[in-house]
Amino acid sequence: MSVAKEQREKLIWEFPNIGKKAPEQEEKAFAYCEGYKEFLNAAKTEREFVREAVLRLKEAGYEEFEEGKIYQPGDKVYQINRKKALLMSTFGKRPLEDGVRINVAHIDSPRLDLKPNPLYEKAEAAYFKTHYYGGIRKYQWATIPLAMHGVVILKDGTSVDICIGEKEGDPVFCVTDLLPHLAAQQNERKLKDGIKGEELNIIVGSLPYPCEEEDSIKEPVKLLALSILNERFGMTEKDFLRAEIEFVPAVKATDVGLDRSLVGAYGQDDKVCAYTALTAEMKAKSPEYTTVTILADKEEIGSVGNTGLNSDFTLHYIEGLCKAGNVDVRKVLRHSLCLSADVNAAYDPTFASVFEEKNSCYLNKGVVLTKYTGARGKSGSNDASAETMAKVIQIMDEAGVYWQIGELGAVDVGGGGTVALFVAGMDVDVVDMGVPILSMHAPFELASKLDIYNTYLAFAAFCS
Repeated sequence: MSVAKEQREKLIWEFPNIGKKAPEQEEKAFAYCEGYKEFLNAAKTEREFVREAVLRLKEAGYEEFEEGKIYQPGDKVYQINRKKALLMSTFGKRPLEDGVRINVAHIDSPRLDLKPNPLYEKAEAAYFKTHYYGGIRKYQWATIPLAMHGVVILKDGTSVDICIGEKEGDPVFCVTDLLPHLAAQQNERKLKDGIKGEELNIIVGSLPYPCEEEDSIKEPVKLLALSILNERFGMTEKDFLRAEIEFVPAVKATDVGLDRSLVGAYGQDDKVCAYTALTAEMKAKSPEYTTVTILADKEEIGSVGNTGLNSDFTLHYIEGLCKAGNVDVRKVLRHSLCLSADVNAAYDPTFASVFEEKNSCYLNKGVVLTKYTGARGKSGSNDASAETMAKVIQIMDEAGVYWQIGELGAVDVGGGGTVALFVAGMDVDVVDMGVPILSMHAPFELASKLDIYNTYLAFAAFCS
């Protein structure tokens, strides 16, 4: 080998394609993603994710956390926050003073929420008024099948779960759009206004409530829709004020491509990181450090509210752990390490101009370490230190995990944020890590099975 080639071998680094470097991973990755797809189909909303996760945690031997109880290494606990966020831990061999290993993902995704007073009739059809949740491209949500998910609290206090559009034979819902023959004026709009927020109206029905000829019923189509909801769920119109109802794509997670190498599904941002974090947490048996795995709500709208990370529910949980061990929570947090488990934008050659190729993440090159997010000069970002990056890279390398580096697009093109800054605000070292995604925030997102599997391996190494 020439001196130049020796130097190149020694000094130059390129992130390998897993399909070329480790084709033996394909079988394991494909098998792992079968469970992932099944979970996605059952957990399209944050409440459903918590419900499905708790079922699996109980099967894995987790018990509800009891503040003040003394726990031993290997004990497994969980805590639910208002049915929309979840925390879980496996107690480690090291004392809590040495810090904990925190892995935090979010389980909410962009969607259409119903307004508080949503149901109306116009031109002898019934509709729901919506208010979109999170960063969506509104035109993508028209003319696709939608499913109705949520919960309603009836007048007597009974809580009723709602799910229409997911089972075989269920009806689905839809936002309409103009035919091209009549869309001349609409075509002049900017793309972001192709469908406006107040045009995201979901058609509910078109038949009137049956009545006698002499009867004169105001809004009979709306009345029939309400009578169906009343018969099925016990609802009246007033009960919408006591409800959380979300509309999500009525599509199942499925393989994409002739080689079936990709998973296509709604809500992979950030359920792909939440599921890999959950399964990695459950795999931990006797970890060195106590684990704290957090599945949070409200990230898509700024992590607000008491189920979002910009609140104290995580701090209170860790304080509870420290109280049981009679240790100073400040010392624990200062010595802790956190992965902010969120997705990044995979390089898309169709839209190459918004990426900077050398610092983009790519399909099939593994889990993405994102040193900083933010926009406009890293505004709103947690910028991980060199020491934090070194610790996490060492964990990945020692475990044989395939990983890569990625920024969220080219400088000044746009940007985004994660929950990392909120955890860092508790005096914890944090770095972002997650799966590269194509068509992020669309009703149907794409992720590589090899990247998903290596994200699971990364989280498992971190927890162990």
